Amino acid sequence: MSLLALDNVFVSFGGVAAVRGVTLRVEEGEIRGLIGPNGAGKTSLINSITGVVRPGGGAIAFDGHEITALAPDVIAARGIGRSFQHVELFREGTVLDNVLTGLYRHHVYGVAAAIAGWGRVRRVEDEARREALGLLEAFDLAPLALVPVRDLPFGIQKRIDLARALAVQPRLLLLDEPISGMSEAEADAAVGMLRDLAERRHITLLVVEHNMRVMMRLASRITVMHQGEILSEGLPAEIRANPAVVEAYLGEDDEHA
Repeated sequence: MSLLALDNVFVSFGGVAAVRGVTLRVEEGEIRGLIGPNGAGKTSLINSITGVVRPGGGAIAFDGHEITALAPDVIAARGIGRSFQHVELFREGTVLDNVLTGLYRHHVYGVAAAIAGWGRVRRVEDEARREALGLLEAFDLAPLALVPVRDLPFGIQKRIDLARALAVQPRLLLLDEPISGMSEAEADAAVGMLRDLAERRHITLLVVEHNMRVMMRLASRITVMHQGEILSEGLPAEIRANPAVVEAYLGEDDEHA
């Protein structure tokens, strides 16, 4: 049984089809790349999986259970996390504060527990702080822990967004252009971090990315979307050598990928 299963999924906006009958299987433990030109339907597909938009047709299942009509918070609670193409951080908060927000559902306590035992509450908060600081270390963000997010460049904010997404402790993590805005050196480091963390934390990744050089290094398999449909699937080398993919997406930029 696949961890994520999409069957004949359609997504439309104002009568215009963004996703046209997509059927997709993502296996537990894999790093799946999702590529395609602008307007191919990649982000719309991600939004349908996370409940941000409701498909107009088809079915989506996670770990054998249908999630097609569930609300985003319910889907997240079942173990699906995401990052965003345009980072959505709490700009007035510190780097540490933002990563701590990702841990909220794993470190919660009620009012009664808070009244009954401040010591227990303090232990829970200390544990969350240690976990958050560990993620900051993994993404080379620890020296910036107490810096307000608003004062940091976009490339660093993308790394904060990744750390927060991992803090949710998802089984499946959807990453929408995770390295956009990073330098080549930052992108290379992020790829290594993502592969290592995914393996150590047993997280399955579905990654939307335009940087083909990065995608070829990161993904174990790649799915190509074009005009809302799946054009091709295969190993990175197979995708790079596919004439239809080159024509639809890579084009002249392929020699630089």
